Amino acid sequence: MAAAFVYLASQSPRRRQLLDQIGARHELLLPDAGEDAEALEAVRPGELPAHYVVRVTRAKLAAARTRLARRGLPAAPLLCADTTVALGRRILGKPADADEARAMLLALSGRTHRVLSAVALWTGTRRIEALSLSRVRFAVLPPRVVDAYVASGEPFGKAGAYAVQSALAGWILHIDGSYSGIMGLPLAETAALLRRAGVAHALSGVPA
Repeated sequence: MAAAFVYLASQSPRRRQLLDQIGARHELLLPDAGEDAEALEAVRPGELPAHYVVRVTRAKLAAARTRLARRGLPAAPLLCADTTVALGRRILGKPADADEARAMLLALSGRTHRVLSAVALWTGTRRIEALSLSRVRFAVLPPRVVDAYVASGEPFGKAGAYAVQSALAGWILHIDGSYSGIMGLPLAETAALLRRAGVAHALSGVPA
């Protein structure tokens, strides 16, 4: 039986926008006030970026499944995702303050880095998942550009201290991979998971 919608366990407005783009109906399943969602994103010592982003996504999914059961909501597939930026083996998460945001952007300046987005979907009986890997190269970022971008507030809440769809896009020289994955939800991989779970979306071939 086709699923009419999917639960999205994410506070990211960009993920909602991307699901809207492919016509996937979704309902938000956000953490309760007592849940420490940010704690799930803590990096473990020596953890590699790919292992990290997959682990965090699975942890988010497990927490969301518990939340769904606790609230007694109607059954439906459940979608979670996480995105991280990696410079070599170094994981660049969400900056805690302006100084950390500035340091991250200067580290990315003139270099190529990786953006990893993991997606996990609970079908009701099993977990299916995918991992997207993209590479982004910045031009050399003048300190004045970095300072203005940090002052705009855009880096906060963003892995690697930037959003690909922001004004900083004018300093991106090359992208190899998934633009939507860099935004936070790789659409090709996500759409494939939704099809496997029987969730209708635009051009899915799944009856609405």
